[in-house]
Amino acid sequence: MTASLVAIAVNAIAPDRLAQFWAHALHWGTREADGGDIALVPTDLTSFHVLFRPIADEKTGQNRIHFDLTTTSPDDQADTVAELLAIGARRVDVGQDPGESHVVLADPEGNEFCIIDPDSRFLASCPRLGAVNCDGTHALGCFWSEALGWPLVWDQDEETAIQAPDGTGPKITWSGPPLMPTSGVERFHFHVAPGPGATMLSTLDHLVALGATRLAVSQACPGATALADVDGNKFCVIET
Repeated sequence: MTASLVAIAVNAIAPDRLAQFWAHALHWGTREADGGDIALVPTDLTSFHVLFRPIADEKTGQNRIHFDLTTTSPDDQADTVAELLAIGARRVDVGQDPGESHVVLADPEGNEFCIIDPDSRFLASCPRLGAVNCDGTHALGCFWSEALGWPLVWDQDEETAIQAPDGTGPKITWSGPPLMPTSGVERFHFHVAPGPGATMLSTLDHLVALGATRLAVSQACPGATALADVDGNKFCVIET
């Protein structure tokens, strides 16, 4: 009955340009998708892709979801920062301490992300995309663990994290309260699909039983059904 995580959807003013930036950052490939979307295709064991979708709205406020990129050495971390700054990233201040070991950047459209130091034990087994780092409650981490059938690999002090059952690919993490305020249309959201043996109807019923709520048709991506999770964040259920 579990759903499958298909993609992290990213709203972009210029999907082509942003996809090329992230293909370089993640070392992934690209392909055209339906409706003018651009998909990043993993070159590692990540089980989902990143989908860039055209949108007219400018980004406002700090994103509630961001990517954490792993590095293999101090030189790799420094080189990664330099390379991404050279192709359109910029340094940003999101309130991090000056002595933090990770580096906070923003992509060409202002989406924040982190370059993690090589000594991070939490992400040591993860690929280049080490984590999809989300703002959210403990209840939200438990919701997605049940929805996707991904076990909790961290559950402490209101913080949670899940990872694919085979232990490969990125972790998805939730930082616990206090939550950031919402600001405009969120740039990142999840795309999920019916899992093996499930139908669209049974998947929707299961997600609603876990605490999701249906949103207006106008809020859905093309060909999808829009729901809100237990923290009120939009996600889309698609047919595959």
